[in-house]
Amino acid sequence: MGPEAPAGSALSAPGLVAAAREELGTGRRWRLPAARALQLAGEVLAVAAGLKPALLYDCGAAGPAELRRYLARLREAGLAPRHLHVLGAEGSVLLLHPGLARRRLAAVLCAHPAPFIDVSAGRRSPALCGPAEAEAIRDHLAALLAHLRAAEATATGPVSSSEVISAGWNLCTIVGVLLGYPAAYAFSMEEGTENCLALTPLRVFTVQASCPRIKNGLRVQIYSFSIPESLCVELKEVLDAWCDELKEAFSVQNDFVDLCILSEVVSLPAVAL
Repeated sequence: MGPEAPAGSALSAPGLVAAAREELGTGRRWRLPAARALQLAGEVLAVAAGLKPALLYDCGAAGPAELRRYLARLREAGLAPRHLHVLGAEGSVLLLHPGLARRRLAAVLCAHPAPFIDVSAGRRSPALCGPAEAEAIRDHLAALLAHLRAAEATATGPVSSSEVISAGWNLCTIVGVLLGYPAAYAFSMEEGTENCLALTPLRVFTVQASCPRIKNGLRVQIYSFSIPESLCVELKEVLDAWCDELKEAFSVQNDFVDLCILSEVVSLPAVAL
């Protein structure tokens, strides 16, 4: 393993592409496009910079071990000098900023109203979860927070990892919270993964910023999530607080420039969660 590049220095785009292809590839037939490899590096940097609590790895079939090797390569390049944590949950793999993820979970546990949106298929329209549903989700989040605290207490090295037992959890909701969304979707597990969002007006929020450290002109998507338009007034304080926290975090880092927060209303014939 070679020496790490100084934090904040310019990065080699070809080197970042090679790291992703060599460590995350699942066979000769699968080749991660260069643009997606650079986007992934940018998302990792956004987590390391404290702009988001986590990212969900969705670039192939690589597991926690492969992701850890990839992160080691990024550290050699100087991209992610902070301690990071790889979390496995029922086949999903997330990369966490440990401190920010724990603070996010703790904040949601104390939030009133609970920022969970019931989109169960049996509903006529989305609505905030009722007290019983919200309490069940909070129990799962509290268990996850305890798991992350225990993992952090025994962590060694720049990248730690753990596997959480998530039987009975709605991972859609849990992942939404970990990714830093101001409100997360929930649905009745008994009704399957179907939802009531088809043709429902949704306000889609997209956050992008430029990352000249990786490549001049590279725009990295940091967030993309939706909130039913009918609930935006009810969740205005939550959305405003999320926006203010993001702007504050952006102001104290130097990896990204030109923050852009956009929103538009869309209605889709089907919405997959």
